[in-house]
Amino acid sequence: MYYGMRYVLVSTQHRWVLTRMVVIYMGGYKIMSKQVYISADYDQLFGDRNVVEELNKWGSDSLHKVDFIDMSKVSSGTVANGDDCRICDLKAEFNRQINASSAVIFVVGNQTSSRTAGSGCERMSKKQWQCYCTPYKQNANGIKLCKVPSVSIPGENDDYGNINNCSYLRHEFEQAKKKKNTIIIVYNSTRKESSWLPSYMNGYEDLARPFWKIDDNGKKVGDYAYIKEALGF
Repeated sequence: MYYGMRYVLVSTQHRWVLTRMVVIYMGGYKIMSKQVYISADYDQLFGDRNVVEELNKWGSDSLHKVDFIDMSKVSSGTVANGDDCRICDLKAEFNRQINASSAVIFVVGNQTSSRTAGSGCERMSKKQWQCYCTPYKQNANGIKLCKVPSVSIPGENDDYGNINNCSYLRHEFEQAKKKKNTIIIVYNSTRKESSWLPSYMNGYEDLARPFWKIDDNGKKVGDYAYIKEALGF
């Protein structure tokens, strides 16, 4: 097995974009490997981890080789390990990972629209001395004064600003939309559940598809046809 790097011009729903691909040569066969970001609700009891786990199984097979990066990996990684990691630090890291990805998959469950984690920042509307937040994973240590001395409105070609009062889930969507990533939306259901879409996804109803289907044996399995088409497999 050996690796090569090349850039290819691919079509997204918005534009043509130059996308990085790792080319893996295995036994004479050429296999494309893509980095794809997953945005999902990771609540232990009522979230959508089952879809993420299924996606990772599919992405690790010998044919597709999709390198899935999801919020849980980012929020447990290097940035989050710092003693003073804040909401804005995580959002900035989400931006970097989304920028490095060729597509973003948004998993929508029946609780997605009500999730507010990450929305506690008031810095854009208040002075620094008026704002407090709790460092990530440091709830027991209480709140701290905001560490952002100044703020500005991002330019047209900049990332979606990491200083905002959006939830983490909405922030990821706004970043992918602004940077014109390929956007893939799947419901954690065997049916099209348009009522589950958060308001910030208005206009994307026709794009969203059920992730699960019932096979000929009556078993619930992942339906990858839509995702494979969107990723170019």
